[in-house]
Amino acid sequence: METILVVDDEKNYLVVLDALLTAEGYEVITVDNAKDALKHITDSDVDLVITDMKMPGMDGMELLKESKRINPDIPVIMMTAYGTIEMAVEAMKNRAYDYITKPFQNEELKLTIKKALENHRLIKENRYLSQALSQRYRFGNIIGKSEAMMRVFEMIDKVSRTRSTVLITGPSGTGKELIAKAIHYNSHRKNKPFISVNCGALVETLLESELFGHEKGAFTGAVSMKKGRFELADGGTLFLDEVGEMPSSTQVKLLRVLQEMEFERVGGTKTIKVDVRVISASNKNLKEEVEKGKFREDLYYRLNVININVPSLKERMEDLRPLVHYFLEKYGKEAGKENITLTPEAWKLLYSYPWPGNVRELENVIERAVVLNTTGSITPDDLPPELLGKEESLDIVRFIPLDADLQKTLEMIEEKLIRRALAHSNNVQAQAARLLGITKSLMQHKIKKYNIHI
Repeated sequence: METILVVDDEKNYLVVLDALLTAEGYEVITVDNAKDALKHITDSDVDLVITDMKMPGMDGMELLKESKRINPDIPVIMMTAYGTIEMAVEAMKNRAYDYITKPFQNEELKLTIKKALENHRLIKENRYLSQALSQRYRFGNIIGKSEAMMRVFEMIDKVSRTRSTVLITGPSGTGKELIAKAIHYNSHRKNKPFISVNCGALVETLLESELFGHEKGAFTGAVSMKKGRFELADGGTLFLDEVGEMPSSTQVKLLRVLQEMEFERVGGTKTIKVDVRVISASNKNLKEEVEKGKFREDLYYRLNVININVPSLKERMEDLRPLVHYFLEKYGKEAGKENITLTPEAWKLLYSYPWPGNVRELENVIERAVVLNTTGSITPDDLPPELLGKEESLDIVRFIPLDADLQKTLEMIEEKLIRRALAHSNNVQAQAARLLGITKSLMQHKIKKYNIHI
């Protein structure tokens, strides 16, 4: 629902315009002076301003200039009963959208408003699109060549073509928001907003306001109307990060929105309808949270129409080398060290570390190493202390069930070791064989056995 701010010191015009525009389906805010108008332009989500030219104190021309300073994109329609060509020219020079005289024709005004809002929507859509292109959220730019990531890419490709609700699961630091953006920017909604909110970062009262917006005076500190994330994402995608942290009372309201695609702002009574695709993410097992009574079962099934599980970094160590090269290039350019490399000893430490913080931790480690390095070749001295511990400090036996099939377990471990060695050696079979202490012919046999594509 688009919001129009009407500014006029003549109360009868405020009443007439309020009734006319409300009947057209707009949300209307009316004020009788420019000072109050500027507060709304600053604090509220206003899509269009209609202002009288002649007003006591700050006049319409000054309001036009100030509104453009606050928000250059906001369209402003000027009204006056004392129209002259000079005033119209000045208004257009100051980037007014249009200039109309009183008394106005209702149909003419409605048409002007419609065109102004369409132009405003186009500007916003172009901005979202340009941001998307600059950030390059295409799943081809999510780094990974492992089988696990190939499955993720396949899911992104299929899901992007649908309207279905998606739940992305996986440990923290695996890039769940990047997956959500890839889905959005490869869908038919790509020219519309991608809006995200971290459900675990806000207290219950603030989360509800962030999601659904609030009316002026809805609670202490609500000094103006504010649109929520659902409203801002209309036509596009809303990403609910860490949805498992959402309080139960908010879960109930979210369920209704997913079912009906309508809601009321906090403190409001007007029902707002939206068209939003919801993608959520969680590092928790939501099914277990349902069993514990911490997450609503009906909401879980609403969110989990399609599930994409993002593997941890230790489950796709074949991707470590391309990830490292990507981060070296990224932070090398930023630091003016574009040809920076790693020594074999540094690579060995990266492959030996279990990466509990996943890709995010790896990125931080590489950024730190690039910043600290002065020689152009990253050594173990450039890496954080936690990477310098014993290479095999993990007792893997305690992670294997007591009744595990011995042959299958050994083969699983063997396959992972071979894949890791190949990734470390950039798929040079002889080098990978030397790392594992086996012959090249045996390495080739194992590659064929486990159907490893090089």
